[in-house]
Amino acid sequence: MIKLLAPPPSPHLLPVLVQRNTSMSSNGAAPSKAMGPAPVAPSGMPNVRPINSLTPYQNKWTICARVTSKSSIRTWSNSRGEGKLFSIDLLDESGEIRATAFNAECDKFFEMLEPNNVYYISVATLKTANKQFSSLKNDYEMSFNGGTQVVPCHEDNSIPAMQFDFISIEQLEKAEKNSIVDLIGVCHEYADISTVIQKSTGRELKKRDLKIIDHSKRSVNLTMWGEQAEKFDGSGCPVLAIKGARVSDFGGVSLSLIGSSTVQINPDISEAHQLKGWWESTGCNSSDVISLSNNRGGSSGGMGGGPLKTFAEAKREGLGSRDQPDFYSCKAIVTLVKKENLLYRACTSEGCNKKVTDMNNGMYRCEKCNKEIDSFSWRLMISCNLADFTESLWVTMFQDVGEIVLGSTAQEMGAMKEENPDMFLAVVSAASFKEYTFKLRVKMDTYNDESRLKTIVQSVEPVNPVEYNKRLIKEIKEMSG
Repeated sequence: MIKLLAPPPSPHLLPVLVQRNTSMSSNGAAPSKAMGPAPVAPSGMPNVRPINSLTPYQNKWTICARVTSKSSIRTWSNSRGEGKLFSIDLLDESGEIRATAFNAECDKFFEMLEPNNVYYISVATLKTANKQFSSLKNDYEMSFNGGTQVVPCHEDNSIPAMQFDFISIEQLEKAEKNSIVDLIGVCHEYADISTVIQKSTGRELKKRDLKIIDHSKRSVNLTMWGEQAEKFDGSGCPVLAIKGARVSDFGGVSLSLIGSSTVQINPDISEAHQLKGWWESTGCNSSDVISLSNNRGGSSGGMGGGPLKTFAEAKREGLGSRDQPDFYSCKAIVTLVKKENLLYRACTSEGCNKKVTDMNNGMYRCEKCNKEIDSFSWRLMISCNLADFTESLWVTMFQDVGEIVLGSTAQEMGAMKEENPDMFLAVVSAASFKEYTFKLRVKMDTYNDESRLKTIVQSVEPVNPVEYNKRLIKEIKEMSG
């Protein structure tokens, strides 16, 4: 349920960074090329160089930079062993770079490095940056090693506090899925905090959904996680300056914060002041706002699952035939789950999930990552037939939705397929003839020069008779005026 200007619940401390800054000095744009005199490195450290001059071919350098973002410590465990890491974003007058500390260096530097403080940093390994997880405008990133030195620096006012590369919410319509963006907007709605279970670890995660709007009169959903979600206070319609949010096509267009994302609330930058002035003078009374999230197929707005329709109504209204996808909800029965090709072996690299090829030597090759790995994870991609009282429809279900419908995880299904095929078939068969409320995404898809309507299930939940009847009554009242 969305709240307007309601206070948040009491915060619970979780290892995720949240930043609130009401008197911050930030240029919000590319820094000036006219830089002041370079800081002098401490004794025993190489001369200070600007971040934008670093390359992997140099081995003697020092930077003087501000920590603008710091992740929590993350751990991993696989056949090769266990480990841990954390990352920071560093900024000087010339630009930004991401640095990561693993294992021993993670233990050594995690407590020392604090957001907003300035440090001299010398000796680290430079490599090509992974743009999938960063919006920083730098071709390289660094990893701390055994020779890395970190020395605190007294405040250097020449180093900006934060650097943004804002795009408008309207521009999100053209942004690629999974791209990382900086955005500024007014939070005009936010939901209660909720709990979800992370499939890969079984851990509980706190999340909060909110809506932000800007001058373009476009609104988009943003999801916060962990401590950021719990501490967030949306009262007073604050301006949020967001650095490094991930773009998703879930529910139209939406944004999600990731481990390296930074949020500043009511920052002291010109863009924030202009946006606040627009909101208080005219924006808060705008009646022609367009939501990029769940805004297709006649959605009535809010954070619901889209308008409730039958398959016949969706077909008659031509949902999915436009350039942008349409979204709607339906109450339907699963009539058939295809057992063929519902599982595939996937790459275990973070954010990949592409199909891997068995090299028959204990290794699996991922073409997207261009590497071989010694393990894989099972992923679901299910072709399924749904039916309501008007028509039937073939849809595609992916991991999270598929696990709900099958009642088993992808890893459990993979083990059954290889070790107990009869049980595998029984689980697939048992998924049929059950009724759910489905949220569907429909869009025209072209394959081999042939266009066809593609329907993807975005969420599924058991039918709640009370809530379903309330929704029907609400829609009847809306239709009757």
